[in-house]
Amino acid sequence: MSALLEDSLSVAILRMLAQAPDDTGVSLPRLGKRLGQGASVLMRRLTLMGDAAIGGVRGPGWVRVVQHDDRWVAHLQAPGRAQVQTLPPLADENRD
Repeated sequence: MSALLEDSLSVAILRMLAQAPDDTGVSLPRLGKRLGQGASVLMRRLTLMGDAAIGGVRGPGWVRVVQHDDRWVAHLQAPGRAQVQTLPPLADENRD
């Protein structure tokens, strides 16, 4: 399992992006507000979750961050959707 999947913020980001429509994504301000994190924290984590090479090691390519006019928007990529499917359900998802 990737170390990113052992981190609660990374998992929360993946879950939130999975709920967004594919073509829309989630703006960084909205992501930050929902997760209680600043834009710089989110950008660092999203960079690790993207496909950029950091220290010669390419990331998993789970997310893509693009700028639309003056807004930064995060999108979940196919590898990220596959990872979301492997996550255990949230506690409230198990209730009947």
